Order: sequence, then structure tokens, then C-alpha cells
Amino acid sequence: MIKWEHSIFALPFALCGAMLAARGVPSTRHLIWIVVAMVSARSAAMSFNRLADAAIDSANPRTRTRALPAGILTQGFVRVFVISSSAVFVIAAWELNRLAFLLSPVALAVLLLYSYTKRWTRWSHVVLGFALGIAPAAAWIAVRGSLDPRILLLTAAVTFWVGGFDVLYACQDLDFDRSAGLHSIPRYCGIGKSLWIARSFHLLMLLLLISLLMVFSLGKFAAAGVIAVFILLAYEHSLASERDLSKLNAAFFTMNGVIAVVFFVFVALDLLWPLRAI
Repeated sequence: MIKWEHSIFALPFALCGAMLAARGVPSTRHLIWIVVAMVSARSAAMSFNRLADAAIDSANPRTRTRALPAGILTQGFVRVFVISSSAVFVIAAWELNRLAFLLSPVALAVLLLYSYTKRWTRWSHVVLGFALGIAPAAAWIAVRGSLDPRILLLTAAVTFWVGGFDVLYACQDLDFDRSAGLHSIPRYCGIGKSLWIARSFHLLMLLLLISLLMVFSLGKFAAAGVIAVFILLAYEHSLASERDLSKLNAAFFTMNGVIAVVFFVFVALDLLWPLRAI
């Protein structure tokens, strides 16, 4: 039901937030509990989404092979899994610091309630982006015990990055969304305009990443990371056209995880390179 790449979307950006907060490598304790919090939060969100969308997934030819519609897992098991994952997330937040613990119910609310937004707004893609975008800010809080407004640039960047590729992915379900009464940008704007909206979201992401580099005084490695993200996004958009969406498959899905990892590696190099020179 939950693949490892489902965690790899936000985790590298969370680690970026943690490293920016520590101006290097956070403590082992911080890293362990941040990873536990990230994986448990993502597991709770994904499994809750499968519960909320069970009937929709059963009716959609593209998703009817998922674990719940296919009968591989029971709803009772998934409910227990949601509760257990949520409990682990709250425990991880408690282990980090008081502010992280106090905000953990807010984070869970954002993660879980996203599943219902497609029922009433076409902007559910942005809500999904924000659900993942809070990861770097949460990691900053985990390390510092407070929030620096500068890290919100990375939150915004991740929000529009995820929102953009979710718009692309939703183009596959345009006909189903119309018949099922679900809301999405492709349903209202059509494929052609939706592709341009996704490109605009990703352009905004790149501008936000450039701003992030400036406010944190990051150097050439981080700049190279932004260039690498630009190249990967350009390739991603080359896979989708108004006439052919056949390449929006698992490889497309995985490549977005690659984008997150690549950016993290370059930011980590930027923050750690001076230490290696000592």
C-alpha cells in the first residue's frame, strides 16, 4: 500500500531544513527522530488517503488494483495502521521538543484532511503540496525548537513543486474526475492549460529555491543543485504533452523522488564542504 518512494518525496527536503537549521549535520538523535516522524507521518497520510478514497479507487480503472479495492488489505487493518502511524509520529515529535509536540496535531490535520479536498476544490494539488511542504519547516523546528521565516521559502518551493507534478499526474484522470464529480485543475482547465499551470508552478519553485540560496548565503554547490533541478524538471515536462500522457507512469513518479534527493545532496555538499576543508 505504501512504497518507499512515497517517503522519499518530502524526506530529502526535511533533511535540508534540518541541515540548514544546524548549519551542518544535526545530532544523531535529531536525525533519527526526524526520520521516524517523516516516515510515520507519510504512512499515516497515505493509508488514510486510501481509506478516504476506497470507493473512488474502486471505480477508477487506473486505481482499482490498489490494495483496498483489490481486497489485498482490509479496511480494519488500514484503520489500525493509520492510528499506529499517527501515534508513532506524535511520540517522535515529543522526543524532539515541546514545540514539535504541540504542533504535531496540526501537522496531522493537514496531512489527513487533504484527502477530502478534491471533493470541494480544484486546488487540492496545492493543498497536497503544502502537506509535503511543511516538512522542511517542521525539521527546522525539530532542530531549533523555534521557526525561522526564512525556511518558509523552502516550504513554498516544495508546495509548488508537488502541486505542479500532481497537476500533471491528475491529467490522466480528467474524464473520471468529470464523471465522478471530483475537482481538479485538469477537469476545469483541460489538458493544455493544465500543462502550462504545472510549468508555472515549477518555475515559481525554481525562483523560490534561488531566493532560498540568497537568504541563507549558500554557495556554488547549492546553485548547481538548483540548475540540476531545472534540468530534471525540464525533462519531466518533456514527457507530457496534450496529445500523449502515456509516459506519466511509475518512472515519472519515481523521478520526482530523484529531484528531491539531488537537491538535498547539493545543499548538503554546500553546507559540509567547508568542514571537509578544515
